[in-house]
Amino acid sequence: MPIDSWPYTPRFHTLRSGSRMHYVDEGPRQAETLLCVHGNPSWGYLFRPLVAGLSSSYRLVVPDHAGCGRSDKPFDSRYRLAQHVDNLEELVLALDLSDLTLVLHDWGGAIGMGLAARRPERIRRLVLMNTAAYRSSRIPLRIAACRWPLIGELALLGANAFVRAALAMAVERPLSAEARAAYLAPFPSWSSRKAQLAFVRDIPMRAGHPSWDTLVEIEQSLERFADRPALLVWGERDWCFTTAFRDEWRQRLPHAESIGLPRAGHWLLEDEPDAVVAHVRDFLARHPLR
Repeated sequence: MPIDSWPYTPRFHTLRSGSRMHYVDEGPRQAETLLCVHGNPSWGYLFRPLVAGLSSSYRLVVPDHAGCGRSDKPFDSRYRLAQHVDNLEELVLALDLSDLTLVLHDWGGAIGMGLAARRPERIRRLVLMNTAAYRSSRIPLRIAACRWPLIGELALLGANAFVRAALAMAVERPLSAEARAAYLAPFPSWSSRKAQLAFVRDIPMRAGHPSWDTLVEIEQSLERFADRPALLVWGERDWCFTTAFRDEWRQRLPHAESIGLPRAGHWLLEDEPDAVVAHVRDFLARHPLR
């Protein structure tokens, strides 16, 4: 999967399941570490502005979830929330990452805060971007439709519709041909797209859902992090993780700083990369760990 705009050395961790989890690890090893966790249907490629802009001073570890990006994509996996948290925790322990700044987007919020709930002593700062880690009754119809039987399989597995729709709906300014190709590249076939459908169906909207209890546990852990330095950077034109989700974070993390990007959509790192990098750099500088 050659991608010229993703020039970083590919690294792999073999999970207990036997599949390989891809990640990049850029920047000085002794520097403060940013762990960047993506959502669906993106992959680590989304964070390339942060890697390019901050890796001279910080260590950036950017994994791809199982089923995404350059990670293995076993078709028989259930790709549940707890499994993704397991995988991220396993990688963090294998690399012995500590004093972490979590940079979380989309599903990365629940997965990253799931890690935080299990390993709070390793988490020092939070950067949250158009994400959630708590229950919500909000789900756009265009997302809900992807959960329907048969329609979901045909659209997401057969037509790669979730990625193709995101190329237009997740951004406010057109992606370059190179970026479009990069987001499509990990998912060339029906069998490679299972995680996309699984993520959509794993949104727990009611008690009894297989991931409901996991999300409740993560939600209940959030109060532990109210004293951590936190930054909310929000694409305000996001139709999925709207500003209502940012308002919820403000209630849960009352000391968090908040930056709104009025011209950015869901993939805010595509719409306003320079602004996001500048705000994150400023936040890190004002909240040093040492």
